[in-house]
Amino acid sequence: MTTLKNSVLAIMMAVAAIFLTACEKETTLTDSKIPEEINNFVSTHFPDIEILQVTKEKDDFITSYKVILEGNTSLEFDRNKNITEIDSNTKLPDSVIPEKILQYVNTHYPDNFITDWELEDKHQQVGLDNDLDLEFSMEGEFIRIDD
Repeated sequence: MTTLKNSVLAIMMAVAAIFLTACEKETTLTDSKIPEEINNFVSTHFPDIEILQVTKEKDDFITSYKVILEGNTSLEFDRNKNITEIDSNTKLPDSVIPEKILQYVNTHYPDNFITDWELEDKHQQVGLDNDLDLEFSMEGEFIRIDD
């Protein structure tokens, strides 16, 4: 009976260890540890804005990077250091918006500007300063206004 209890206890501890290691882990990176691809993206598209913080997040074996810029702009990158999301309270630089999407917004919403961009599984989404969210295909074709 003691052997059975020890076996059950060992299995429970193993499951708990797996669960705990799979949970989210966040690490703040020093300037020297910020990946070059992220530094290059920021210096290209936000040349006059300072990086305040970069965190590397591991959640369920998925790695991502979150960057906070001066002026309350945040960027998210995937494990390959490709941009996946940009959120701001102000107008995003035109250079970070795919050309077809930028043309659509400029044509159909000339009095508004893009404050957010996100790459999702099978589409892209932009948020405008009037709180309207627009959904586009991966190729930049307009799909719909998102609720």
